[in-house]
Amino acid sequence: MHELSVCQSMLSQVEEIARNERASAVTVVVIRIGPLSGVEAELLKQAFPIACAGGLAEGAELRVEHLPIRVLCLECGAETEARANRLLCGACGDYRTRLLSGDEMLLVSVELTRETIAETH
Repeated sequence: MHELSVCQSMLSQVEEIARNERASAVTVVVIRIGPLSGVEAELLKQAFPIACAGGLAEGAELRVEHLPIRVLCLECGAETEARANRLLCGACGDYRTRLLSGDEMLLVSVELTRETIAETH
């Protein structure tokens, strides 16, 4: 399953952030996925608990936000949304477009827990 290796890679970044912040646990991971990223959100959600097992993110919630496909028309200059199988300009209909977004998977935010140490006097 491709999504398991994607999760493992993402979690290595998440755990590095958690260690740098001296967190005791990761509670929420928020990502954004475009439809052209090659990552299936539902499979990623299924792989997430497996990839988290035994680490700082064990038990964390994965929140997935979906990104639209956006193109820049090389004919009229418009930036519009497009469909995965029709990367046409939404303004003039031209086929000469450049992909602006929709092929990415981004780590947006990580919520962490820090344990407070009680001071003794």
